[in-house]
Order: sequence, then C-alpha cells, then structure tokens
Amino acid sequence: EMGSLRELYEKASRFRDLSREKAYAAGILEDQSLGAQEREYYLEIITNDQQELSVLEKQLTELFTVTDPNDKRSVILEIRAGTGGEEAALFAGELYKMYLRYAEKMSWQSEQLSLSEAGQGGIKEVICSIKGNGVFGRLKYENGVHRVQRVPATESSGRIHTSSASVVILPEVEDFEVTISDDDLKIDVFRAGGPGGQSVNTTDSAVRITHIPSGIIVSCQDERSQLKNRHRAMTILKSRLYDLELSKQTQEISAQRKNTIKTGDRSEKIRTYNFPQSRITDHRIKVSWYNLVEILSGEIGPMIDTIKEKMLSGNVTE
Repeated sequence: EMGSLRELYEKASRFRDLSREKAYAAGILEDQSLGAQEREYYLEIITNDQQELSVLEKQLTELFTVTDPNDKRSVILEIRAGTGGEEAALFAGELYKMYLRYAEKMSWQSEQLSLSEAGQGGIKEVICSIKGNGVFGRLKYENGVHRVQRVPATESSGRIHTSSASVVILPEVEDFEVTISDDDLKIDVFRAGGPGGQSVNTTDSAVRITHIPSGIIVSCQDERSQLKNRHRAMTILKSRLYDLELSKQTQEISAQRKNTIKTGDRSEKIRTYNFPQSRITDHRIKVSWYNLVEILSGEIGPMIDTIKEKMLSGNVTE
C-alpha cells in the first residue's frame, strides 16, 4: 500500500513546496524598494519553479487518471529471437539484460521462469516475472517486434545485417482471476535437456502443460523440482489465457480504442536499434534517441515516458 502511494506522495509534496516557494517569491517582488539584482534573483526562482510545476502537474494528472485497470500489475516478460539466426539470439539476450537492469533501477523484483539459450551467449527464448507496483503500466508499450541493424562480429566484409526479436508483456494475474478446469489440461513430464548436472538432467523434473481448448503450450525445466516447474508453467499459462481474453475484449471495442489495440499488436515492428548511428527509433511515434548504449544498459525511463505520453495523447502513426 505504501509502495503504491510513494510516487504520488513525493510528487504531490514537491508540488506543494514549489507552489509555496513561488508564492513567497512573488510576494517579495511586490516590494517596490527591491534592488535590481534581488528582483532578478526572485524572478529566476519563479521561472524555474513554474517550469518544474508544469511537469509535475502533468505527472500528477497522469497518476490520478486510471487509463488501464491492469497498469498496477506485475508482468510476465517473454522475449524470443526472430529472423536473423545467431545475431537475433544475441540481440534477444541484450534486450533481456536491458529490461533486467531497468527493473533493478526501479527496485522491481525479477525472477527467471524459463530460458532457452543459443550459442555465444544468445537467447532463443526467455520468460521471466517482474514484480512491483505499476510494472505493466510502464512496460506494456514494449510489446512488439524490435529490430536491430548492425555489423555482426562474425561478418568479415563489414556488411550491416538486420535481425529482430519479439517482446511480449503480459499482466500477471492472481489465481482466482483465471479458472482452469483440470479436464482442459494435458500435463507431460520429461527429462530436462541442456547443461545441468546435480540431477537436473537425470530425473523427470521438466513439465509441459497443454491447454487443450486454446492450444497454448507452456514448458518449464529450469527448476530441479517437478512441483516448482509445474507452478511456474501454470503461472505463465494463466497470464497468457488472461491476455487472450483481454485481446478478445479489446477487439470487440476496437472503434473506441484504436490506439490501444495498436499498442498491443505484436506483429508490428515498433522500434529499430541502429548501431552504426547509435540511434533508436520508435516507429509508432516517429521519435529517435541517440544514446543507444545508455538505453541498452537500462536507461529506458525517459524513452518510456515519451512513448507513454504520445500514446496516451493518441499521437501515433497509422
């Protein structure tokens, strides 16, 4: 409860203090005997305070406006390598590190649920949970295909390659919000593959759950315990089913929520990471940033703020 109110409280307190300071400075300026240098000083205070007050007012309005009931939820983050083979897997790994570093900066808790590795440190697929207040509200705009343009380390001719990875952000749901009948599930256990040791690959601890009505299949094999893998798989399955139902509801009211649907369309290329120009371009709002290295190191807050503001105002490309 305290965590959910902290941001609102801090911004409201700052707004109150600046308002008082500005009013005090304005009162001082009414003194006709004030010297030119003192007058300039208090005018500068008023100008600076007003600039920050304008930003705070916009942020407070946003905090008081609930645009999506899921915004306060934790999330399930899924990243998959797309076209581009090994280079796409490396890029997927970099995106994963970017989100983990951002989660750390935001004091969110992350837990890896499933990982399928590729060669040279790349990732074929990764699923993780990120818990905290307002995670979905911050990360939901990352849904979509992310494209990278750069010269791979294995490219001897210096030719720029284009690869991609898909990012899916699902709101994490509580057990009571999604009811699944046991009759709708097919559960298989099998021996975990890949590096492991310590009995990871010698017992049937991996779990595959198939939801028969929807055809959704979830596998987990990271834990040595079959029970833990089953719990993780069910958590992912419930979030996917919740997202599936949410998508159906969204499509039914598409005329009223066109921009929201566009945000969630994972078939769209939403962003390009151009390494030769150190540029990141978000194609939905046609805005570029030229600090690619910093953003990949987890400094994505300002970029998310800009995207969120333009998305909420409907300032997106067709």
